[in-house]
Amino acid sequence: MQRDLILGTAGHIDHGKTSLIKVLTGIDCDRLPEEKQRGITIDIGFAHLLLENYRIGIVDCPGHERFIKNMLAGTTGIDLALLVVAADDSIMPQTREHLEILNLLGIQHGIIAITKCDLVDSTTLELVQLEMQDLVKGTFLQDAPIIQTSAQKGIGIQELRQAILRQANQKRDEHAGEWFRLAIDRAFVVQGHGTVVTGSVTSGSLRVGEEIEWLPSKASVRVRSLHNHDQVVDEVHRGQRAAINLAGISLDQVWRGQELAKPGYLQPTRVLSIYLQPAKSIRKPLKHRTPVRVHLGTMETTAILSLLDCDQLQSGQWGLAQLFLDDPVVAIWNQPLILRDSSAEHTLGGAKVLQPNPVKIRRRHFSMLERMEKLIGPDPLQRILAVAWFAEQRGVERTALIREAGIVPTEVDSLLQKLVDQGQLVEIVCPQKRFIHPEWLKEWEQRILTALKTMHHANPLMTSHDRLKVIANFGFLEDDPFLQYVVDLLIKNRSILGDAKRIADAEFKPKLSNNQRKLKDKVVETHRLSGFTPPEPSSFTTQAGGNVNNLKDIFEVAVAEGWLIKIHDDFYLHSESESRMRERIAEAFKGRDSGLTVAEIRDLLGTTRKYAVPLCEYLDRIGFTRREGDLRLLNPDQFSQQPTPSGH
Repeated sequence: MQRDLILGTAGHIDHGKTSLIKVLTGIDCDRLPEEKQRGITIDIGFAHLLLENYRIGIVDCPGHERFIKNMLAGTTGIDLALLVVAADDSIMPQTREHLEILNLLGIQHGIIAITKCDLVDSTTLELVQLEMQDLVKGTFLQDAPIIQTSAQKGIGIQELRQAILRQANQKRDEHAGEWFRLAIDRAFVVQGHGTVVTGSVTSGSLRVGEEIEWLPSKASVRVRSLHNHDQVVDEVHRGQRAAINLAGISLDQVWRGQELAKPGYLQPTRVLSIYLQPAKSIRKPLKHRTPVRVHLGTMETTAILSLLDCDQLQSGQWGLAQLFLDDPVVAIWNQPLILRDSSAEHTLGGAKVLQPNPVKIRRRHFSMLERMEKLIGPDPLQRILAVAWFAEQRGVERTALIREAGIVPTEVDSLLQKLVDQGQLVEIVCPQKRFIHPEWLKEWEQRILTALKTMHHANPLMTSHDRLKVIANFGFLEDDPFLQYVVDLLIKNRSILGDAKRIADAEFKPKLSNNQRKLKDKVVETHRLSGFTPPEPSSFTTQAGGNVNNLKDIFEVAVAEGWLIKIHDDFYLHSESESRMRERIAEAFKGRDSGLTVAEIRDLLGTTRKYAVPLCEYLDRIGFTRREGDLRLLNPDQFSQQPTPSGH
């Protein structure tokens, strides 16, 4: 089975990278008129090479110091690096800088080619080889093969092919199930077809006709056609160069640095949390709030560097930091990036993205920094827990974990289930399925209980409070699904009492003065004697005297203590009367095949229609009866669910 890989060149200007690729592939990567005229590579060029079961896409990167940003765009998605040094020049500034950039990007496989070997004697050639061996010590090229070549004489070309093949064999297969992503490095118009963009497919696959997301705009675009190395194809996948014809997009809307991806995979951001390593070549330490140029994928933008755990970083150290970017970017966990100085003259360091969509983190907030460090490690479970912790009450959905914790899509569900089973995550549905770190669940349980206690303290006679008003204490929308979930959980655990409308602290007891207690007893006794024609609460205004403003709360206390049953708004029934009503109606149904009308229930209770109608609606609401047309039918199975007096 054929495998696809991408090889990128690196090295100083005029060291023969483009000539070497032309001899290897027969393709001249210099495509711009200015490149032909000046004889130097200015922008990235492309070629391809077939080696046994490998199809290798080649990105030829410029070597001039002024075009480092183009070189960085070309290294996006490469699997192998070809570091080139000319025998007649030996090691030059961009030889060193390109090597450091490749090393900071985390490239793991590569080859060293010494070019123009026909222009020097054997002693010089041996010296250049020794210098290269010394240069690459401690880098990913430390044990890489060094091939002596000459593009003009064809020296070492076959040996170079074999070295590339050996390095390709060492590159392990990437996860096949990853989601599609491509950073755009070029855009142009094909007459009769429209806008075409190119790039290296860094993950997943894409087919003709699919809808993909165009970032950072997040617009949806359709794939009209696909090409791989000038060949029409139905599909492109990881490790391939791809040319994508986009429907409905004009050329002036597209530029290098934008990306295409599976819908919902990437999220634009202006903040990144990173794990930062200064370059070995820096002479001064990296300082907090340094302006920098950020190279991420094919994107170049400017940013302010915020060091989180120190004031400066020396070469050889590492640190946690955040980048506050001037332009939106998209990233995933562990994605490499390069920092250069604001004048674009020096490489300052490299970093791995730890949080692609973070909140701003306070400097030296050590508990948060400890959580961030969990994202550095190889354990996917620890990374999931760290992402969930930073998500706070928002929780995380499975898609976010693919982006923010580097979890393989096929493994997400099993890892989440394992953490749920261990009690390290809580699964909730409100309204979509998401996963909450239990620390935040406990935190919000305590916040709600504290808010409820505060409201009880401020209103000592009020037995319960509107649950939406409790939630409103935290500045959330009243119907915030997470807080509603927490309230329901507290009710389930009996930490609070309540229903869909009102809640109360389970330990709270209304505090009545002696006068208020006497008024409550008067209210209860009056309702007991009035049977099924109870008085309205306003009728106690005169008797309430100085407690008139507390009258409504006193009724609520009587309800909470079980003396009264709230039938409807200002209509309360004594609990004994409520029980007697259900007994009479149940007795009336014995031996009866048909239902009861409101008038019959009115006569049965010896009351008036004013009271009979709300009483019938109450019985329907609690499930004691059910309405069919103008009749009420008995629901005997609901008896056990009826309220019973608790204050006797």
